[in-house]
Amino acid sequence: MVINDTRIVILGGRGMLGTDLTKICGQQGFNVEVFDLPEFDITNSQQLKEALSNTKTIVNCAAYTNVDGAESEAELAYQVNAEAAGRLGAFARDADKWVLHISTDFIFDGRSDRPYVETDLPNPINEYGKTKLAGEQLLIQSGCRHCIIRIQWTYGSAGNNFISKLIQRAETDKELKVVDDQIGSPTATTEVAKVICELLRKKPTGLFHFASAGYVSRYEMAKFIFDKLSMDVTLSSCKTSDWKTGADRPLNSRFDCSKIQALLDEPIEPWQDLLERFLRQL
Repeated sequence: MVINDTRIVILGGRGMLGTDLTKICGQQGFNVEVFDLPEFDITNSQQLKEALSNTKTIVNCAAYTNVDGAESEAELAYQVNAEAAGRLGAFARDADKWVLHISTDFIFDGRSDRPYVETDLPNPINEYGKTKLAGEQLLIQSGCRHCIIRIQWTYGSAGNNFISKLIQRAETDKELKVVDDQIGSPTATTEVAKVICELLRKKPTGLFHFASAGYVSRYEMAKFIFDKLSMDVTLSSCKTSDWKTGADRPLNSRFDCSKIQALLDEPIEPWQDLLERFLRQL
């Protein structure tokens, strides 16, 4: 059963989140159309305008997400994550459309000693975070009706993520080091997709944080994964400062999700239950 005849356009619908969102929207009776590379480029104004022409509802999952790559490709990351979001907002404002835009924990510096709320001041510490924050700001400044959801530590079956990279490394290297001072909430893209479907029905406006319930370090998360998969790996912990990467990472990615929880029909599930369920399907 299709809920209504209105198309929901998903920009970036073939990425990790977009794939799960497209599938779950379909299961829940939404009429979905997907736009993504190679035939659709969100930085192309004409293509963007055409994609939005026959809808009142847009979900923007399109993003430049290579955190380390953004350090050397800052201009491209800005075009995709910021300029395109601003343009999307302007088109949506002029035609009275509602935009749901996906953002990230990387807009914070990670130095807070408590979970982040939506009113906390952003202070990104890498180019990726700066471009995502600029995207939020340009979308808001456009004056369109919008909802921004910041998500974090996402994983799914349709993309590269911490879990897939970890398992890949463990297949060739039986001794692994993982940082123990980055804290957050592993969040399944299937759960993000379900929340988005709920918001598509309610069409709220404003800024929201969403992640699975509970917090864990990257090291403890890795331990959980190897335990559940019964993988024979010797795991040791290290600090982020010992691990050289192209871009700095925030140490504290914890979100306070009470604002979005008040909107949702069901309680947010703990990360452990969802991650275990995901690992059982691998």
